[in-house]
Amino acid sequence: MAISLKVLAPNKNVFEGVAEEVILPSTTGQLGILPGHISLVTAIDIGVLRLRSNSQWSSIALMGGFAEIESDEVTVLVNSAEIGSEIDAQIAQEALNNAKSDLAKFSESEKSPEKIKAINELSKAQARIQASKN
Repeated sequence: MAISLKVLAPNKNVFEGVAEEVILPSTTGQLGILPGHISLVTAIDIGVLRLRSNSQWSSIALMGGFAEIESDEVTVLVNSAEIGSEIDAQIAQEALNNAKSDLAKFSESEKSPEKIKAINELSKAQARIQASKN
């Protein structure tokens, strides 16, 4: 028994295929999906979706959105996504370094929209690095 998985971003169909297991980065923590999972709609956080297909694990960096699980079908609608194997690790590391230095410009107690944006960019860079390693 397999799970049909679709990962859709506004500008492209990122992934469409089957998986034996899917792990989603929901806003409440990691959510494991196996065949026969109950129907569910959940918010997706910035993070890494992991899928097991033919006993091999693959990763997709997700940049927030929603997922619907229904009858062994998982549909993930996200703002943006990248297949882990297609991420250039060197460029991702540079983006991570830039995001860290941008965030370091703010004081720890500051609560500005610019700081929130810097934190968001750091989370995206970390997800891309994590997805590129698997």
